[in-house]
Amino acid sequence: MNTKIIKFAGIAFLTLILSGCGDDFLVQEPIEFINADQLADAIVKNPDVGAGSITGIYATMFTTETGGTDSQQDFGQKGYDIYMDMLSSDMALSSSVYGWYRARITELQAPVDFTQLENYQPWRYYYRVINQANLVIESLGGNDIEPEDEETQHVLGQALAMRAHSYFYLTQLFIHDVTASWSSPTLPIYTAPGLIGNAKSTTLDVYTLMEDDLTRAIGYLDGFNRPSKTQVNKPVAQAILAYVLASRRDRWQEVVTLTNEAMANSGATLMGNDNSINGILGGFNDVGSNGWIWGVDLNDDIGLSLVSWWGQMDYFSYSYAALGDNKVMDVDLYESMDADDVRRDQFYNVEGDNYLQPLFKFYDADRVHFGASQIVKADYIYMRYAELLLLNIEALARSGQEGPAQIALADFVAARGVDATYVSGLNGQALYDEIHKQTRLELWGEGKSYLAMKRNKATIKRGPNHLSYVGVEMAFDDDRLTFKIPQQEIQDNNLINDQN
Repeated sequence: MNTKIIKFAGIAFLTLILSGCGDDFLVQEPIEFINADQLADAIVKNPDVGAGSITGIYATMFTTETGGTDSQQDFGQKGYDIYMDMLSSDMALSSSVYGWYRARITELQAPVDFTQLENYQPWRYYYRVINQANLVIESLGGNDIEPEDEETQHVLGQALAMRAHSYFYLTQLFIHDVTASWSSPTLPIYTAPGLIGNAKSTTLDVYTLMEDDLTRAIGYLDGFNRPSKTQVNKPVAQAILAYVLASRRDRWQEVVTLTNEAMANSGATLMGNDNSINGILGGFNDVGSNGWIWGVDLNDDIGLSLVSWWGQMDYFSYSYAALGDNKVMDVDLYESMDADDVRRDQFYNVEGDNYLQPLFKFYDADRVHFGASQIVKADYIYMRYAELLLLNIEALARSGQEGPAQIALADFVAARGVDATYVSGLNGQALYDEIHKQTRLELWGEGKSYLAMKRNKATIKRGPNHLSYVGVEMAFDDDRLTFKIPQQEIQDNNLINDQN
């Protein structure tokens, strides 16, 4: 057996690790490139290749420059988690020495200027993953195939789920309000390899594709025992579909059902309040945590260092967060926590300075002093049990089941050390607001606050530890909070001629 490193051709190339029993299936083409026909031939000769290409898609999620730039903000999914946390204003840049995120994200320049790279990076990244997924799907027989063998079903299910996952994030980042633009052309759809320049489809069409993909993925992934949490399994696919339907704001009961099933079958639990790997004070650095549903096990061999999520967020890693570019919790959000809430202890808090760095939420396991860790070996989290629980509670309340929502919410806040008697008195908007707040507090720094802001049609206001727009109110659909179709796409795609 030998290993080949193969890159997809075109605008969406990536590194694939393919396990082969020989090298004859690639002799006709340079090894740097592979198309769908070659991949199909490779799968016939070695079925492990199909799974290997899925591995390549997952690698893209944490690989640098997958947004098409050499920016030190360009490092895959977790890079856009930071963008979203900052746009929601729950994450403040309280000091800026090196300038990353300062003008274009925290000062909101990029969302109103389609020439900025911050529009291009997520567009390029998510369409790159879509193209990779399309290549895998076509190599397995195309969008209409109904595979009978389990191995093909499992590979196809993962590819469909990852395609839908990327389209979902595109709808959130590039559409101001999906329900308000339901019948309007908003995003181009690609269901075959090659980003050849399609016209924009309606939001309805995009959602129809996502829901179809995820419904099929859930079926194909039934019984799939993934080898690691890096891969999408049935609970993860159910959770992605739950997010998609929740963003519509009109199918809440289905969200209740999906999140209930995903939680029950995930094997995960609510993280405790201690500093073990299973606790919310344990550093969020180990994919083996009982609270994690989806994440990736990073190690020294992968070679991530300064340009990474940990480099931007962790005070104990040798990078920006240690040397003056402080990402902190919005002080008003912090002060909204009950005095007994254990989540207060996740943040450095000296009265009067409002820095509120997450020194005790996110940290390298070998922390010694600031900037000590130079190679990233702490893991990346993409999804955990608590977010599904909170989405379930939100869906219960929104579907008219306020009693069960109150009980579940009371149990949750009590688990974080808070006297929950107040919850029984919350109804209607007050209940919705409390669930939204608890979601923001629990999932701070994990890239989910922006999604919740849009679902809840929230109006945000920055606290005094931000460097700009302090006290300014902005609605969820404000132009400054949603990216524009980037200049590069408009130049390259003759069928798109506007920024929105």
